[in-house]
Amino acid sequence: RLLGRGLAAAMSPSQPLKSVDYEVFGRVQGVCFRMYTEGEAKKIGVVGWVKNTSKGTVTGQVQGPEDKVNSMKSWLSKIGSPSSRIDRTEFSNEKAISKLEYSNFSIRY
Repeated sequence: RLLGRGLAAAMSPSQPLKSVDYEVFGRVQGVCFRMYTEGEAKKIGVVGWVKNTSKGTVTGQVQGPEDKVNSMKSWLSKIGSPSSRIDRTEFSNEKAISKLEYSNFSIRY
Protein backbone atom coordinates (compact mmCIF):
# COMPACT_ATOMS: atom_id res chain seq x y z
CA ARG A 1 0.00 0.00 0.00
CA LEU A 2 1.56 3.26 -1.09
CA LEU A 3 1.21 6.29 1.10
CA GLY A 4 1.64 9.86 -0.02
CA ARG A 5 4.68 11.87 0.89
CA GLY A 6 4.95 13.82 4.10
CA LEU A 7 2.72 13.17 7.07
CA ALA A 8 1.09 9.99 5.78
CA ALA A 9 4.45 8.46 4.95
CA ALA A 10 5.75 9.17 8.44
CA MET A 11 2.89 7.30 10.11
CA SER A 12 3.31 3.65 10.91
CA PRO A 13 0.25 1.62 9.89
CA SER A 14 0.46 -0.40 13.12
CA GLN A 15 -0.29 2.60 15.31
CA PRO A 16 -4.07 3.12 15.57
CA LEU A 17 -5.33 6.53 14.46
CA LYS A 18 -7.41 8.58 16.82
CA SER A 19 -9.64 11.64 16.51
CA VAL A 20 -10.67 13.92 19.38
CA ASP A 21 -12.52 17.22 19.68
CA TYR A 22 -11.35 19.76 22.22
CA GLU A 23 -12.39 23.04 23.83
CA VAL A 24 -9.98 25.13 25.86
CA PHE A 25 -11.30 27.47 28.58
CA GLY A 26 -9.40 30.34 30.20
CA ARG A 27 -7.51 33.31 28.80
CA VAL A 28 -6.99 31.77 25.38
CA GLN A 29 -8.02 34.50 22.93
CA GLY A 30 -5.79 37.41 21.96
CA VAL A 31 -2.73 35.52 23.22
CA CYS A 32 -1.62 33.84 19.95
CA PHE A 33 -3.16 30.57 21.17
CA ARG A 34 -4.24 29.42 17.70
CA MET A 35 -0.87 30.19 16.14
CA TYR A 36 0.98 28.27 18.86
CA THR A 37 -1.50 25.40 18.63
CA GLU A 38 -0.90 25.14 14.89
CA GLY A 39 2.87 25.20 15.43
CA GLU A 40 2.75 22.53 18.14
CA ALA A 41 0.47 20.30 16.05
CA LYS A 42 2.86 20.49 13.11
CA LYS A 43 5.83 19.77 15.38
CA ILE A 44 4.13 16.73 16.96
CA GLY A 45 2.74 15.54 13.63
CA VAL A 46 -1.04 15.65 14.06
CA VAL A 47 -3.68 17.09 11.72
CA GLY A 48 -6.92 18.94 12.36
CA TRP A 49 -7.94 22.51 13.07
CA VAL A 50 -8.33 25.21 15.73
CA LYS A 51 -10.56 28.29 15.99
CA ASN A 52 -11.83 30.91 18.40
CA THR A 53 -15.45 30.70 19.52
CA SER A 54 -17.81 33.59 20.21
CA LYS A 55 -17.84 32.68 23.92
CA GLY A 56 -14.12 33.25 24.44
CA THR A 57 -12.92 29.66 24.20
CA VAL A 58 -10.77 27.91 21.61
CA THR A 59 -12.14 24.80 19.96
CA GLY A 60 -10.97 22.30 17.38
CA GLN A 61 -10.16 18.74 16.44
CA VAL A 62 -6.97 16.71 16.45
CA GLN A 63 -6.31 13.52 14.48
CA GLY A 64 -3.29 11.28 14.26
CA PRO A 65 -1.55 8.26 15.79
CA GLU A 66 -2.73 7.66 19.36
CA ASP A 67 0.54 8.64 21.07
CA LYS A 68 0.80 11.90 19.10
CA VAL A 69 -2.83 12.80 19.80
CA ASN A 70 -2.13 12.17 23.50
CA SER A 71 0.89 14.50 23.35
CA MET A 72 -1.28 17.19 21.78
CA LYS A 73 -4.00 16.66 24.41
CA SER A 74 -1.41 17.16 27.12
CA TRP A 75 -0.17 20.37 25.44
CA LEU A 76 -3.74 21.69 25.09
CA SER A 77 -4.42 20.94 28.76
CA LYS A 78 -1.22 22.17 30.40
CA ILE A 79 0.92 24.36 28.17
CA GLY A 80 -0.74 26.46 25.47
CA SER A 81 0.77 29.72 24.25
CA PRO A 82 3.23 31.56 26.54
CA SER A 83 0.80 34.28 27.62
CA SER A 84 -2.33 32.13 27.79
CA ARG A 85 -3.93 30.82 30.95
CA ILE A 86 -5.68 27.48 30.61
CA ASP A 87 -8.40 26.95 33.20
CA ARG A 88 -9.55 23.63 31.79
CA THR A 89 -9.67 21.69 28.55
CA GLU A 90 -12.58 19.45 27.66
CA PHE A 91 -12.16 16.55 25.23
CA SER A 92 -15.09 14.85 23.51
CA ASN A 93 -15.94 12.45 20.69
CA GLU A 94 -12.69 10.56 21.17
CA LYS A 95 -12.72 7.68 18.71
CA ALA A 96 -10.60 5.43 16.53
CA ILE A 97 -10.58 6.36 12.84
CA SER A 98 -9.44 4.36 9.83
CA LYS A 99 -7.89 7.31 8.00
CA LEU A 100 -7.11 10.98 8.56
CA GLU A 101 -9.81 13.41 7.45
CA TYR A 102 -7.39 16.36 7.09
CA SER A 103 -4.14 16.74 5.19
CA ASN A 104 -2.67 19.27 7.64
CA PHE A 105 -3.41 21.38 10.71
CA SER A 106 -5.09 24.71 10.05
CA ILE A 107 -6.49 27.78 11.78
CA ARG A 108 -10.16 28.31 10.99
CA TYR A 109 -11.95 31.68 11.12
